[in-house]
Amino acid sequence: MSLIYLIAGLGADTRVYNNISLGDEHEVIVVDWVEPDLNDTLITYAQKLIYQYDIQENSVLTGNSLGGVVAVEIAKLIPVEKVILISSIKTNDEAPRYFKLFRTLPIYKLIPGKVFNSMGGMVKPLFGHMSKEDAWLFGDMLRKSSPVFMKWAMYAILHWKNEVIPPNLYHITGDKDLVFDYKRIKGATIVKGGTHIMIFDKATEINNLLKGILKK
Repeated sequence: MSLIYLIAGLGADTRVYNNISLGDEHEVIVVDWVEPDLNDTLITYAQKLIYQYDIQENSVLTGNSLGGVVAVEIAKLIPVEKVILISSIKTNDEAPRYFKLFRTLPIYKLIPGKVFNSMGGMVKPLFGHMSKEDAWLFGDMLRKSSPVFMKWAMYAILHWKNEVIPPNLYHITGDKDLVFDYKRIKGATIVKGGTHIMIFDKATEINNLLKGILKK
């Protein structure tokens, strides 16, 4: 039996894994975001999650989007069995070019934190087509996200510098992901038609890929 930690993405909570089913033979723990200190880096934040959730060595870390980045940082701090990224990046070389623009022109700093929570309609086109139910869930997760966390996380990921790929890392990304371009990502399993929220609309395919990775 594997102990599996599921880490959500920016603007999401544990409900992002509602359609993910890994079978009864695994113990699954969903990780919710904890409030960061403003001076936290992704490294110190990963340390907080390890402590908060008592993340065990030789477990499996699965992270979606920002959660994948945090999973990489956790895996650099403790030895884990596997790291699985979904719609994410593993090094700063895979980060999109627009990250540099937002570092140079940090317009997001001028936006009040609470405004981020009501931007679902604006950012939804980047995430891909959603069913009515998934669109409601996406909006509700965004509305209920901590404004403090949202602003901190945007700064943290834009300034993330990582060149270390943990051992036994598996990467799943979609060829229609408008947030993280699959052409910049190395060594990933490509899901045809997969968008940034393929964890919702291609859950059956994602589940099959995850189960195959867990058997390795």
